[in-house]
Amino acid sequence: MSRIDWAILIITLTSIIVYGIYKSRTTKNLEGYFLSNRSLPWYLVLLSIMGTQASAITFLTGPGQAYSDGMRFVQYYFGLPLAMIVIAIFFVPVFSKLKVFTAYEFLEHRFDVKTRTFTSALFLLSRGLSTGVSIFAPSLVLSSLMGWNIYYTNLVMGGMLIIYTMSGGAKAVAYTQKLQMIIVFVALFITGYLAVKLLPDAVGFTDALKVGGQSGKMNIITTGFTNKGFDWKDKYNIWSGLIGGFFLALSYFGTDHSQVGRYLTAKNIKESRKGLLINGLVKVPMQFFILLIGILIFSFYQYNKGPVYFDAVTLQQAKQTVKKDSLNMLELQYSKAFEQKNTKEANVIRKTFKGVMERALPDQKPNDTNYVFLWFVKENLPVGLIGLIFAIIFLAAWGSIAAALNSLAACTVIDFHKKFFVKKETELEDYKISQWYTLGWGIFSIIISMFAYNIGNSLIEAVNIIGSLFYGVILGVFLVAFWLKFVKGNAVFYAAIISELLVILIYKMDIISFLWLNVIGALFVIILSALLQPLLKEKAPQ
Repeated sequence: MSRIDWAILIITLTSIIVYGIYKSRTTKNLEGYFLSNRSLPWYLVLLSIMGTQASAITFLTGPGQAYSDGMRFVQYYFGLPLAMIVIAIFFVPVFSKLKVFTAYEFLEHRFDVKTRTFTSALFLLSRGLSTGVSIFAPSLVLSSLMGWNIYYTNLVMGGMLIIYTMSGGAKAVAYTQKLQMIIVFVALFITGYLAVKLLPDAVGFTDALKVGGQSGKMNIITTGFTNKGFDWKDKYNIWSGLIGGFFLALSYFGTDHSQVGRYLTAKNIKESRKGLLINGLVKVPMQFFILLIGILIFSFYQYNKGPVYFDAVTLQQAKQTVKKDSLNMLELQYSKAFEQKNTKEANVIRKTFKGVMERALPDQKPNDTNYVFLWFVKENLPVGLIGLIFAIIFLAAWGSIAAALNSLAACTVIDFHKKFFVKKETELEDYKISQWYTLGWGIFSIIISMFAYNIGNSLIEAVNIIGSLFYGVILGVFLVAFWLKFVKGNAVFYAAIISELLVILIYKMDIISFLWLNVIGALFVIILSALLQPLLKEKAPQ
């Protein structure tokens, strides 16, 4: 990057940290640190919800996902609007009425301590691992494209945001997320505009979409049905999106405290509901736009020669193997096909090239999806804008990671520290221990990021797979709490443990797409708890 880009990157990141520290002034007690004194308006709740969900992984790998697999990933979000309605009707009033600090406190009111503790522990495990990936993902791509050391990049990515998250809690998170989301959307709109402008003079926006459509990239709606019937391993189709996506969104926004903690900061139920419902309206169009940028980049590379493989570092590793000659030959064929303007042949060669890469490095599962967007930015955008785009990767990462650290600290303090260890502390002592737990989870997440080098295909999938392993079971516990009044604590507790083990087993067997794990986990808990309750011969809770 140029000095101007470096200056813009550093100034943008420094400004966010300073702004976060400035806004971190809050009441020095648990209510102020974790819930911003329940004082935020709906628009801050909305931006905080969006900033928590739309991590750097969303902006970083979303365009690459569309470049490689088309628009069908948008179906993953089709169940989200309906989930927002259900949460607004059933979840929000209960959480608000009980004035809970964490979502899992409700489970003790409804069931018992062990159910609350187990469910909270599942959240801590899933969110702690996901946060590590959220740090690692942008660090991996930035280090590869810019030649930065991956471990130092992890430290910077995770370490800098700890400063304002630790000092300011929920209030600092909410206000910085507002600024971060504004900068992110401005930068993305500029990138989309330039992707079209950089096309040949005779090619416009509509033409770019036609090019994507002719290559099968405009596959917005897919059914998942083949000649052999429904493909349960198909990751993204209308049914997995509506059903699996609904259960995932219901669990994520309704039971994952990184999200629940965002709308608990609202000044009243009305503001919480408004933030959630508007999120349901804007999320699908937002994700559609992010994926659309990937289609525009794909069209751009039909007219302008790009690399046969976008991850240069992994490519060099592959060329140290016995597949070196095959890779070099395919690179020459790719260049020749592009010189002859045979883009169809070039795309076929690119797919073949990826297959050889996988055989060359079978243990790494190489995939260049995550590198497409920033490669395009680095090679084609003007000086100044490159620094801003790289800054949004940090900002988007910080938005989701800061909220995650705040929620992890909240659950650790409320569901474990004050429940089992030190119950009587002054408000100031509570405040200080919360800061230390925030720091502790920050360090934990950075450590996870250091060991997350081999997490599979698209990074956006990796995070969702981690969530899907736990979210269905957590959701099932809450659904039983809301709607199966005859079930008591022991039944749902044992049902949750059995269900979690079954979900992990099913995932290991690789017989179904990960989105369906959310449905399976929830149904297992509901069915098993209903069956176990009569066998345990316990009286129904009053």
